[in-house]
Amino acid sequence: MTNPTAAILIIGNEILSGRTQDVNVQFIAKRLADLGIRLAEVRVVPDIPVRIIGAVNELRAAYTMLFTTGGIGPTHDDITSECIAAAFGVPWEHHAETFALMAARLGDRFNAARQRMATMPRGAVPIRNEASLAPGFSIGNVHVMAGVPRIMQSMFLALEPELPRGTPIAMRAVYGIGVLEGSIAAGLSAIQDRFPGLDLGSYPFKREDDKWGVALVAKGTDTAALDSAIVECTTLIKAQGVAPVQGEPN
Repeated sequence: MTNPTAAILIIGNEILSGRTQDVNVQFIAKRLADLGIRLAEVRVVPDIPVRIIGAVNELRAAYTMLFTTGGIGPTHDDITSECIAAAFGVPWEHHAETFALMAARLGDRFNAARQRMATMPRGAVPIRNEASLAPGFSIGNVHVMAGVPRIMQSMFLALEPELPRGTPIAMRAVYGIGVLEGSIAAGLSAIQDRFPGLDLGSYPFKREDDKWGVALVAKGTDTAALDSAIVECTTLIKAQGVAPVQGEPN
């Protein structure tokens, strides 16, 4: 089975300015791995229509699906929805069901700004939002979600049952305290050559107790190969005169 692929497009000047730290990628990446969807690319673009439209069209063509986060609120810089409409070449218009629902819930507070959140590309299907009210939406293979983490997570969990599945992407890890990354680089490269179907990486760390070392991580869909590779990684750490510890460092 060939695993589906995905990209994430993060939209917003606040991410690029450093004002807001993105935490959505980690959540989405972990959920996708469990579904057997390979996250292949993450991109951040500013609130500039031509940049958003270009990125959407490039990424939706390159991967099985594209997830976007950010830019679907009520303010002037929330332009994701109309940019998605432009990318697909369809009108940007009120979504009748969403418009009626929000009007009923908000009453006099359903002003022109909030009406933007009930406006979608023609043909879009809303993504339920249990965390607040205004939904995200899907069109084609593009899934458009909020940037606020708790709202994005609500939308993703509502969308998840509709997503395609592949073989779950598993992970194995081992680490050693005091291991120098440069000392195990050649050995790790040789292990990677023996397991070309896996992604192997080394990740230096420093813990709160000031102890430092390197974690070796293997990811892939072949659990037998993962088990064999992590055995070799364990041996590699042991050869440095260090006691290997299975799992990620605390």
